[in-house]
Amino acid sequence: MSRTVFCRKHQQELEGLERPPFPGPAGEDVFNNISRQAWDEWTAHQTRLINEKRLNTMDKEARKYLTEQRTKFLSGDDYDKAEGYVPEKN
Repeated sequence: MSRTVFCRKHQQELEGLERPPFPGPAGEDVFNNISRQAWDEWTAHQTRLINEKRLNTMDKEARKYLTEQRTKFLSGDDYDKAEGYVPEKN
């Protein structure tokens, strides 16, 4: 049986991650409070931000920006969108 968490972003009980996505307290917080669905949405959004804003993930300021955006995104706060991104129509 898969592990479930009450997802902070979607405000419902959903399937959780198998393990923390990164080490430290922030990774544990994601593991305990963010669903697999929300994490997958974040990783896709993060990729769009990196590509559209041409971020260098080796740059300390870019990593700080992405950390701030991740926190906002996963908490349901307002977060930056990638300019020019148009979601696919289903």
